[in-house]
Formats: sequence, C-alpha cells, structure tokens
Amino acid sequence: MILYFRTKFCIPTQNRKEIQMIKLYFTKSSSTCRKAREWLINNKLPFQEINLNKATLSHKEIYHILSLTEAGTDDIISKRAASFQDIAYNFEDLSLTDAVSMIKQNISLLRIPLIVDDSHIQVGFNEDDVRKFVPRPARKVKKGLLDKKLYEIHLEKLQEQ
Repeated sequence: MILYFRTKFCIPTQNRKEIQMIKLYFTKSSSTCRKAREWLINNKLPFQEINLNKATLSHKEIYHILSLTEAGTDDIISKRAASFQDIAYNFEDLSLTDAVSMIKQNISLLRIPLIVDDSHIQVGFNEDDVRKFVPRPARKVKKGLLDKKLYEIHLEKLQEQ
C-alpha cells in the first residue's frame, strides 16, 4: 500500500478528522484505474492505493464498501468478469455474510477502480462524478473562479458586438 500526500505542508493533528482518507482500489493493468490515480494526484487529494492483485480486503472493508452503495452488490460486482461466470451462485440468493465472503475469496469480482472514503463511493472513473471527493470549500472556490471566468468571457463578447 502506498500513501500519497501531494501537499507541501503537514496537516495539524487537530484538523485531520476534517480530511477523509480516500482509498483507491485498483489493478495496474487497467487504464481506467490509471486515469483515476492521475486525477487524484492532479487534484492534490491525499489517497491510499490498494492494489487488488496483491492486497486482501478485510470483511470490514468490504462491508464498508457495500454500505456506501445504493444497490448493494449490483453496484460493485462486475458481471462480465471471468470469475463471475465461474461462480455458480446468484448473489441475490446469498446472505450478506456469504456475499462478503465470496467477494473476499474472489476479489477479481469487483468493478474497478473503486474510489472510497468515509461517506462516498465511486465505481469506475467519471471525471464529473469523482469531484465529490474534492472537499466542499475547494469545490466552491473552483466554481467561483469558473463563474468569474465565464462572466469575463461574456463581457468580452458583449464588447465585441
């Protein structure tokens, strides 16, 4: 596991609770995972990389991931994965405990990348959706700067007319 902090300052201990640690569950062979990693680095968000080819997830981690989904295992299981085709079970027929154990034993069932923090999950990579991991104050600043730039462009067009 690699922990990335792309900031030039240390976060004081009393403020660490405000910043939620993002976990990026990935495989090195996935171009989508590389895009997600690059986006997190470019946006200077601290994150922990978890290579699913090397790491084993705990039951607690899998329960946490499932707790953030809207549709349970349907959101995080890749039905196109070869490992899914090999399994004779229907996930809808499994108890939650059995489903978590099945995921733990067959980690390649997970859709990747998975980007997770304490209260958000992003399955796959979509640049618009992944912005939910940027802290709200930073999103407001970026939106304010964007609004200002759009206003300036609008004024320039009006002056040209």
